[in-house]
Amino acid sequence: MNLKWNTGDRKKISSDRKPNRTSNIMKKAAIIVVLASSLTFNIGFAKDNESSQLQEIFHIYASGEYVGAVSDKKVVKDLVEEKIEKTSSQYDDLKLTDGSKLSIIPEQVFDQETNDTKTIDKLDDLVTVAADAFALSVNDEIAVYVKDLKSYDEVIRKLKLQSISEKELIELEAHQDSKDSLPPLKDNETRILDIELKESVSGVTKQAKPDKILTVNEAVSYLQQGALEEKTYSVQAGDSFSKIAAQHNLTSAELTKLNNGFSEESVLQIGKQLKVTEVKPLVNVEVVREGKQIKEVKFEKQVKNSSEMFKGDSKVLQKGSNGAKEITYIIREQNGIPVDKSIQKEKIVKEAKNSIVVKGTKVTPSRGSGKFSWPAEGGYISSEMGRRWGREHRGIDIARPSGFAIKAADNGVVTSAGKEGTYGNRVVVDHKNGFQTTYAHLASINVKNGQVVSSGSKLGVMGSTGNSTGIHLHFEVRKNGVIVNPLNYLK
Repeated sequence: MNLKWNTGDRKKISSDRKPNRTSNIMKKAAIIVVLASSLTFNIGFAKDNESSQLQEIFHIYASGEYVGAVSDKKVVKDLVEEKIEKTSSQYDDLKLTDGSKLSIIPEQVFDQETNDTKTIDKLDDLVTVAADAFALSVNDEIAVYVKDLKSYDEVIRKLKLQSISEKELIELEAHQDSKDSLPPLKDNETRILDIELKESVSGVTKQAKPDKILTVNEAVSYLQQGALEEKTYSVQAGDSFSKIAAQHNLTSAELTKLNNGFSEESVLQIGKQLKVTEVKPLVNVEVVREGKQIKEVKFEKQVKNSSEMFKGDSKVLQKGSNGAKEITYIIREQNGIPVDKSIQKEKIVKEAKNSIVVKGTKVTPSRGSGKFSWPAEGGYISSEMGRRWGREHRGIDIARPSGFAIKAADNGVVTSAGKEGTYGNRVVVDHKNGFQTTYAHLASINVKNGQVVSSGSKLGVMGSTGNSTGIHLHFEVRKNGVIVNPLNYLK
């Protein structure tokens, strides 16, 4: 409060008379002394009388605006204290003061004419209560008020903890305070390199209305949610009005309000642009992560053609195996969402081994040569063609082979492959030159009807299906439909 007093200048009284004669000096001097003494007494008496009539009043200003005058400044002080005390019951943790910038200017007047009641009533509407606070600014604009510097620091910390864990933040701060370099990354390990607020955030001590001061959690929530920003959405196949509204945290009514002329009953065309709103944070948190990954390198499949092998046949020349490479990368996240990934370094730690498969290109002729190769892997003839057990044996039996694969005796086309009465599992091959061969009692069949087979290709596995007393191959040969002795045609 500034005190201002009004003061006046006293008049000075003097005498400048000069004596005419020397003989009268002493007499006139005595007269002058008596007159001067009388005059001084009268002036002093008048001044004391004037002071006793002056009274003091107080002019009140609020935020530079004149309110009025009061006769006692204590009533102003009492009003302010009452308002502060009343507000303190709601905000007991805040330091409250007068927020209306009151000034009280005293004045000495002869006539005390003040309307204290009117001035106090007017002042009651103007007096506000303020609290010492800490203003948090985003890009040089005040965004929120918090209690103090400690609360400000806690807000910044909690904003960061929305994107990383407490443990990660502690480790990052420890490293930033240390002069030691980071240790090498382990395989499949990630760590935080940095975390920062993308916007310029600062704070300063400032007074604010108590109801504008937020708690730490309230301030964090406000800075995250920020304000709604209008955007557009392109209608996709399968979208509905209510679905689009829900995707953007809107009600159908709110979406209708944003898009005049559209409602839940509207037919939406694919590609139509609808206005939607999205939350735009006031403060964005960017996290930089460093990672090391061991990534599998898939082997490639190489195919080599061979004219020495029949078409449809193949064999694995080299079995493939996957390799591995070490990748060091940097990921940038904004508000917990990855926005960029860059590879810093790649190193092969295990070479991939490609698979190599040889495929035949030689066309298999469907017409046989008329000469038959041995249809089994070794073995001997356990029963020849002719009468046996009182009936005609129409082929030869081959038993005790070194392997159990059954082979086509000549080039041809499979005309039958499956179960057939006493033959069990049977394959019949037409050699397109009048000859037909039959392979019976197979344990399993590897060909199907209509398949072209070459001489020596696998038809199935020797077995004992059908009317059979043991594992063997029953082999028949027909020429122009007539059973002939296979021994006459086997090479």
